[in-house]
Amino acid sequence: MKKYEKFYMALDNLKDIYNYREPYDNVILTGLVGLYEICFEQSWKAIKELLDMNGAPEGKTGSPKLILKTAYQMGMIQDEQLWLEALQARNNVAHAYNKAVALDIINSAKQSYYDMFCRLKNEMEQNWI
Repeated sequence: MKKYEKFYMALDNLKDIYNYREPYDNVILTGLVGLYEICFEQSWKAIKELLDMNGAPEGKTGSPKLILKTAYQMGMIQDEQLWLEALQARNNVAHAYNKAVALDIINSAKQSYYDMFCRLKNEMEQNWI
């Protein structure tokens, strides 16, 4: 299965974050953070795959940050700063045992990141696949 297809499935799962409201119990909190982490991982890997398919050398070996910066330069993503914030949130998942960190990730996913991923999906479908 191609990486962008995995990203689409992860994005479809991420929409479930809107089915839950605070206060979250620990299991729900952990699960919602996990949905975000999986979607972010699949998104940058899909970007990497499409950059490689379109001849960008960074697509072969780039780190997530380099991949995102290249995607911005090539017009695949429009808001570089938001994507870098999303990367930082993904890096903070390791600290999601801290309820404040976990809540911040979930709230950002609901307010910004889900729509960011949807814009990426549309861009991929319209211009990159």
